[in-house]
Amino acid sequence: MTTPRTEHLVLPGVLTAEQAAATVGGILAVQREDGAIPWFRGHHLDPWDHVEAAMALDAAGEHTAAERAYNWLARHQNEDGSWYAAYADGDPQDVTDRGRETNFVAYVAVGVWHHYLATGDDTFLDRMWPTVYAAVEFVLRLQQPGGQIGWKREDDGTDVADALLTGSSSIHHALRCALAIAEQREEPQPDWELAVGALRHAIRRHPERFLDKGRYSMDWYYPVLGGALTGTEAKERIEADWDRFVVPGLGVRCVVPNPWVTGGESAELALALWVMGESDRALEILQSIQHLRDAESGLYWTGYVFEDRAVWPRELTTWTAGSLLLAVAALGGDEPTVAVFGGERLPRGLDPDCCA
Repeated sequence: MTTPRTEHLVLPGVLTAEQAAATVGGILAVQREDGAIPWFRGHHLDPWDHVEAAMALDAAGEHTAAERAYNWLARHQNEDGSWYAAYADGDPQDVTDRGRETNFVAYVAVGVWHHYLATGDDTFLDRMWPTVYAAVEFVLRLQQPGGQIGWKREDDGTDVADALLTGSSSIHHALRCALAIAEQREEPQPDWELAVGALRHAIRRHPERFLDKGRYSMDWYYPVLGGALTGTEAKERIEADWDRFVVPGLGVRCVVPNPWVTGGESAELALALWVMGESDRALEILQSIQHLRDAESGLYWTGYVFEDRAVWPRELTTWTAGSLLLAVAALGGDEPTVAVFGGERLPRGLDPDCCA
């Protein structure tokens, strides 16, 4: 194991260099030899959270471990370009959910672009391009006429046309990263540009095209985190529901009105705030969830039921730690993380915002 690069992962009241190294070590301890990163050993792997943890490893300079995670995806991609929603302990032969969720599939593009920016490894990008291309093509086969992306394909091949705002917002981010990869390889993808533009338009202008999941905090901040809403639109959205979702001193509710704050949603909100240029509030959110840190492992509990003053569920998840490390890396100025989530260098797509 190498020594994690943690100088940019130090934030007052959030992480010291030693704590950051312990958190990275906690993720590495869960990663299997074949590269898989399950939620925790004995639990399942899903492709989205696997990528989130791999990105955190890259942010800490653990590039070999991160590459092993992406190689796992390349080896176990389905023929249609997808991955299944859950693999028991990351075992590719033990699939526990055979649905193929579009936002899970798309997120590989974010991770691959982040790894390339962190390493400059053209060979890696060339090797992963067929994986990214096939994943994007799978996702876009579920795009609906209104621009939104259908949620998933069932195991029997049935496409679920219903769209999730959080998932589609994450896909919006992933498609922009996929376009950046295509540009880097000088392989333009005009159909992808049209697709991401139509998706962005749906997110910004047509909430009726998505299932109503407004009780969930992710639906609140993900259009901002995914880059579909920016500037005044982003600020207005976050301010409108701040008091509804943020519990001062404890973090962000996963779903209202439940008295349950979660580390992953809190770290993602912090990252969205950083995207908006509100680093001070982002720091406050990250500081507020340090009660979820497990000092022994360096990982973070998934959530806390504040009415009962109880950690729940009793699980220390790699993706919670990964999301926190990525938020800290952005605030600390880690260039690949800033580039991937800041969005200034990502293609925007052809947005038909002039149209109703």
